[in-house]
Amino acid sequence: MDLPQASVASTALAQPTRARIFEVLVERRCGVRIEELADLLALHPSAVRQHLDRLLAAGLVERTPISAGRGRPHFEWSVAPDAEPGDSPPTAYSDLSAWLTELTGSGAPAIRKAERTGRRIGRKIAPRQADTPPAEAFQTTMAALGFSPRPGHHRGTRLTYRLENCPYRKAVEQNPEVICALHRGITEGLLDVLAPQAELTAFQPKDPCSAGCLVEIGGLHQT
Repeated sequence: MDLPQASVASTALAQPTRARIFEVLVERRCGVRIEELADLLALHPSAVRQHLDRLLAAGLVERTPISAGRGRPHFEWSVAPDAEPGDSPPTAYSDLSAWLTELTGSGAPAIRKAERTGRRIGRKIAPRQADTPPAEAFQTTMAALGFSPRPGHHRGTRLTYRLENCPYRKAVEQNPEVICALHRGITEGLLDVLAPQAELTAFQPKDPCSAGCLVEIGGLHQT
């Protein structure tokens, strides 16, 4: 995700510690507890909580209650599905992405290679948290990657997502078939780890500038 210029979100990220906390959540691509963030950053949990509250108010993160028995409620924190760290949706290092596109070639062999590569990437970056519902883990991961996923209606056993941002849009404009194949592969690789029983049943790319790609998954359980 690209970091910002000047907005409510970017003002929140102007503070170095908050920027680092947000960066950790992007890297982890899953829910993280305050205590874990405090350990990673060598901070007191109370300080981390204050920074997270500021990020929450800026719309950059969200918190999800988790069961922790009696006492004070506990939460896991993750990147908000519609987070916009700058004054525009994240572009996922668009310049580097565009340079790499020039090396990928085109045509059926390049498309097949891109999807295979994407699948390996998806398996590698998928978070390993067995206690997180697969649908929740998938949405959190896609949000951390910058796609701003929005779950749609159920169609029988199938769940649809509309991706409201294309972080690879600059690269897609140069080589849409290959980059979209890479994205499809990443999606399949994530499912290989997060929900081995699930299947990518539809993948409909849209104009990268307006976004709205549709992803349909069969057998992705929410609980």
